[in-house]
Amino acid sequence: MISTLVSYKTVVGNLDTQLERVSSQPMVEREIEYYLQNIGNVKTVDEFVGDYRLFSFAMKAMGLEDMTYAKAFMKKVLEGGPGADSFAGKLVDRRYVEFADTFNFKDFGESATIFTKAQQGVVDNYIRQTLEEQAGDDNEGVRLALYFQRKADSISNFYEILADPALAQVVRTSLGLPDSIASADIDKQVEMLSERLDIETFGDPDKLDELLQRFAALWDVTNEATVSQEVANVSRLFGGSVQGISEDLMLQIAQLKR
Repeated sequence: MISTLVSYKTVVGNLDTQLERVSSQPMVEREIEYYLQNIGNVKTVDEFVGDYRLFSFAMKAMGLEDMTYAKAFMKKVLEGGPGADSFAGKLVDRRYVEFADTFNFKDFGESATIFTKAQQGVVDNYIRQTLEEQAGDDNEGVRLALYFQRKADSISNFYEILADPALAQVVRTSLGLPDSIASADIDKQVEMLSERLDIETFGDPDKLDELLQRFAALWDVTNEATVSQEVANVSRLFGGSVQGISEDLMLQIAQLKR
């Protein structure tokens, strides 16, 4: 079996080619075509959330596919806008602010969906998300590494990492920490991580590469379970098992203190 590091390097070393390959797949092409033809016609939050095909495309593109079912929750995100004092702005997980900023009905009303970031920007994100998922079909560690590599320069504190199970998994693995620490007090976890890792290094490509190389090596060492079990485990990291969680509980999780 090809190692996680070799597979990851193969993807990032030929990223443009890999993205083009994904975008030319028939199913992906059809979804992109539908999205681009229809998103500009959406004028309200209700219209957006009410079109499942458009909404699910956007949610996947923004890394929130696991929350597609939580329409009431996402309506609050969209209606509040991306401001610091908004519903989304008070959540630790910055993906919600990014979503509210991309589809900024709060500030731009009926014009929210005409901007490039809400159209081609979302399509580009969708293609990248699909690439990561497909990489995970062969090696779930590669998906995690690609996800972390994409998100790294937007991470500003360790609370954001702990609010995102996939990011937290990469950090724990790269530092050789057991998954059991995830049940520890949130402030204790932040203290533990900050003693071992300088978050500012995420913006340095060379240091980020070192971190992900260490992750890839330790992932292969510590994950000797069957392929089916690995798929199930990482699916949960990206939200595959949250369908039964209530929106109230999801809000409590998302509102971990900064």
